[in-house]
Amino acid sequence: MATPKYKTSKASAASRKAANMRLAAPTLSQCGTCGNMVLPHRVCPKCGFYRGVQVIELQDK
Repeated sequence: MATPKYKTSKASAASRKAANMRLAAPTLSQCGTCGNMVLPHRVCPKCGFYRGVQVIELQDK
């Protein structure tokens, strides 16, 4: 196995690690019924529809 010839600085190591720890924004899709932005493969919390079928009944407050 290869051995490093020189010490890696703290800044170089931290920047290399930070490039892979970046958080990605969640991908949102538009609800086909009400147009609300929801996570994919989830029931819309606003209208209760999933793929054009009402899955849950929402109570109006």
